[in-house]
Amino acid sequence: MDVSPREEPAIERQTGQLPTASVIWLHGLGADGHDFESLVPELHLPISPAWRFVFPHAPYRPVTLNGGYVMRAWYDIAMSESGFEQKIEHIRESVAILQGLIETEMRRGMASERIVLAGFSQGAAIALHTGLRYSSRLAGILSLSAPVPYLDNLLAEIHPANASIPVFMAHGTDDQMIPFELAQQAIRRMQSHGLNLEWHTYAMGHSVAPEEIRAIARWLMRIIGEKERSD
Repeated sequence: MDVSPREEPAIERQTGQLPTASVIWLHGLGADGHDFESLVPELHLPISPAWRFVFPHAPYRPVTLNGGYVMRAWYDIAMSESGFEQKIEHIRESVAILQGLIETEMRRGMASERIVLAGFSQGAAIALHTGLRYSSRLAGILSLSAPVPYLDNLLAEIHPANASIPVFMAHGTDDQMIPFELAQQAIRRMQSHGLNLEWHTYAMGHSVAPEEIRAIARWLMRIIGEKERSD
């Protein structure tokens, strides 16, 4: 049985006054919303346009891969002879959580086209599953060191509103948690489906590299800058 999450508000950081773009960033397995909080100043984003970063906390639940230990996790994960087994019911629950966060940003006055979904590892998987299915156009999806569970189902259920959404995906060539070969397989299938992917690789493990942070900042400014020029 899953453990009921403590109701804790998401952490928020802004790069300036009156933000006109939002990034909802989901952490990885066993971490919490503080995990990428320190990344905001490292991006060195300009004051204008100002950004709001929202870092939610995953629910607490037992994780089979870690011996049933209760930790923050967007979904349960186990290992079998055929590879990772990731609980679809939990993925759906976490997609609903992220959809609610999108709607909260919209109620605060943020247009959906100026909302980026981001995540690391498990959090990136939820960002992909939410963003590609979402019925209103989003600004982009940022997926770092991600497994992509149930990829066939996801590709079959992409909503037309986000069929061409910019997607930044990155992975470490030395990742021992989510093998690089698995990431490459997912990328090839997603590219063959016609997704608007920007694929980056780095000589690192299951982590984030400084040059990756710089590439993320450039991508964020580009996708929002393009939106501003079209408005």
